[in-house]
Amino acid sequence: MYLAEVQVGFKTGVADPEGENTRKTLNLLGFDDVETVKSAKVFRIELDANTEEEARERTQAMCDKLLANPVVNTYTIEVNPR
Repeated sequence: MYLAEVQVGFKTGVADPEGENTRKTLNLLGFDDVETVKSAKVFRIELDANTEEEARERTQAMCDKLLANPVVNTYTIEVNPR
């Protein structure tokens, strides 16, 4: 059993309205030192795989097919034994 953690964010240059609105609100709340906020989604997926490599490959396929849009998103995958 493996736990894959996938973090999906936006590529450089792609608008991140949620991150920008959060930054503005933090500034309004007195956190003037906050210059940039980037939003991201995190998916934690438990996989019944035989090896870490198999778990990583299956998670990569999930990202390519559903979890991330290759046009606007970047993602990282971390896989650990459970």
